[in-house]
Amino acid sequence: VAAPLAQADSLTLVLFIVPALAAALFAGFTSLWVACLAGFGIGIGQSLMTWVSTLSWFPTDKGNPMPGVQGLLTFLLLVLAISLRGASLPTRGELVEKRLPIAPRPRHLLRPSVVLAVLGVVLLIVLPFSYRQALMLSMVGMVVCLSLVVITGYVGQVSLAQVTLAGVSGFAVSHMAVKADIGFPWGPLVGTIAAVLIGLVVGASALRVRGASLAVVTLAGVVAIEQFGFANRRWGAGSSGSPVVQPELFGVKLGSDAGYRGLDGKVPSPVLGFVFVGVVIALCLLVASLRRSVLGQQMLAVRANERAAAAAGINVTRVKITAYAISSFIAGTAGWMYAYNFGSVSAARFGIMIALGFVAFAYIGGITMVAGAVVGGLVATEGLVPYTVEELLHIDGNWTLLVGGLILIVTLIQNPEGIAGTTYLKNQAKRARAAAEQSAAHEPVERSGAGHEPAPSGAHELVGET
Repeated sequence: VAAPLAQADSLTLVLFIVPALAAALFAGFTSLWVACLAGFGIGIGQSLMTWVSTLSWFPTDKGNPMPGVQGLLTFLLLVLAISLRGASLPTRGELVEKRLPIAPRPRHLLRPSVVLAVLGVVLLIVLPFSYRQALMLSMVGMVVCLSLVVITGYVGQVSLAQVTLAGVSGFAVSHMAVKADIGFPWGPLVGTIAAVLIGLVVGASALRVRGASLAVVTLAGVVAIEQFGFANRRWGAGSSGSPVVQPELFGVKLGSDAGYRGLDGKVPSPVLGFVFVGVVIALCLLVASLRRSVLGQQMLAVRANERAAAAAGINVTRVKITAYAISSFIAGTAGWMYAYNFGSVSAARFGIMIALGFVAFAYIGGITMVAGAVVGGLVATEGLVPYTVEELLHIDGNWTLLVGGLILIVTLIQNPEGIAGTTYLKNQAKRARAAAEQSAAHEPVERSGAGHEPAPSGAHELVGET
């Protein structure tokens, strides 16, 4: 059915799901007839938009009709559906997710930060250039996963837009440097602000939905930004890449072309990696401190039950908007890190498939923990772990996404806490057993020392079980 309407390639056919999901959202995922009527309406609207694009007055991009208008139309229709059918709070009796991954309060910040910083610097110096590049890409992936920890792990908002927001920042940095001659650090600042603004637009449009409906809205937003923004040569890059000038501060080169090249003397320079280490550590501390703050507790309350949180005096809308702003800021940081790492940005690096992959790796690592974001970045496509496996076992890196998808399914079923969450639970259980054994060992001594009768036979076992 779909092949005669568009190119029969893997990406175009997959994206046909977006207008179909829009029709289902109009129907509230309940009414077959409303879904059918909405599907006819969306199809007619897209056909009319295609016809309008052939008229002389329609905006053009380098002589061709402006791309992405249909994706933008679908997103606007979704926003309309939300305004008609959505609610700022879930209705009474609405299905609520019963099983949520744990989000433990970080107890130690200084020691892990120092260890991570020292390990990162040492690896950047001693690793060969190819492994160094993979490690730097892993650090970019860690930042993307940190943004998912905030918006999905803490607040429960299933957002697929984080990688796209990183792309907004990357393209902004490129245009600021090439067209306005504004480089580091003002270019990254402007790029991050642009990502926050777009993130707030996507977040505000999704305030009245949650769960699967929220994922649909952010998916449509990603496709609209990718097709209408990144593919447009006015503010994107079209089919080609957009160059980025390497960072320099007070005459000191900080980019991949810096003078110091590590032990092997090859690019990329570890100097840019040192900058990345500092950024990753700072953002890890930010996300961990957020979890320990009052705002972090409010986020978890909203994630658990929006109606109960509102009844307790929490402004649910404010908490969600704040979470979108913070997560967009972190995602925007990943965008300019990526831009400086490669010296250019391209639309292919920020597409919907890449976004879905990062969501999978964030869940595998642990979507609610900073340590999970670190693990997610290490196992992300083109990261340090997949590259090492490819080099040692000669397994093509293209298999990483397939393996990651399979691991994600197993993780969600058997291990929903992710790698970091499961490790945390095992450590907690081990501490609890050790504390119980220690208490059982001291209990008879304390009783006899206080002048009581000696503990009866089997007291050790009873206390240990308790």
